[in-house]
Amino acid sequence: MRVSGEKEKIYMKSKIKYSNEPIEARVINDFLPSPDELSLSDKKTKVTLTLTQKSLDFFKASAKKHNASYQAMIRRLIDYYVVNQQRA
Repeated sequence: MRVSGEKEKIYMKSKIKYSNEPIEARVINDFLPSPDELSLSDKKTKVTLTLTQKSLDFFKASAKKHNASYQAMIRRLIDYYVVNQQRA
């Protein structure tokens, strides 16, 4: 029976050699977006949309598979379409 960590002992035989050399470090500008920029809180407007049962079943199954909301998936698909059409 193999004990947990047994294999790692083979690779841990060589000791790490530390040096007392100076560390070269520099400060970089903050490039991450603010939390406000990360939120996807675009203004939403409720609409009534009639879909075929086949389309609705597809989105519901996909949403269940990915643990997501089918309405959000449809909304993202439409948003993606709009962005790509505006580029054309």
